[in-house]
Amino acid sequence: MTTSVTVTVNGSERRLAVDPRRTLLDLLREDLRLTGTKKGCDHGQCGACTVLVNGRRVLSCLSLAVMAEGADVTTIEGVGTPDALHPLQAAFIRHDAMQCGYCTSGQIMSALEVLADPEVTTREQIAEAMSGNLCRCGAYAGIVAAILDVKAHAPV
Repeated sequence: MTTSVTVTVNGSERRLAVDPRRTLLDLLREDLRLTGTKKGCDHGQCGACTVLVNGRRVLSCLSLAVMAEGADVTTIEGVGTPDALHPLQAAFIRHDAMQCGYCTSGQIMSALEVLADPEVTTREQIAEAMSGNLCRCGAYAGIVAAILDVKAHAPV
């Protein structure tokens, strides 16, 4: 049995027939071939699968695809381009906010919500807001520095 789901992904409306048990992560990676969103722990503990749904960060491994019906989903593929990086992507490079890169897409997607929150302004507040995203390489100082940089210098 499948269910029809209409979702806008990175600005393009998509109508798909999905198994009602299918996760948003699997829909993105397997059905739409948007592999920038990573499957890390598959238990909502690492943040590698973070995407924005209607502007709010969501762990796509814990969200069913049918829950995104009518929603606007943004993945890392919808943030900047290789020729025109988003200010946050450029700041990640400047501040060496990645090493292996596996968690980077989830980190950036979470950071986009942090950037949009005018209440989160200090290093400590940013670190707390980003605490659901794990980095095995330990690039946390660079990640926080990149977010602070963009908050101070670039309109998002």
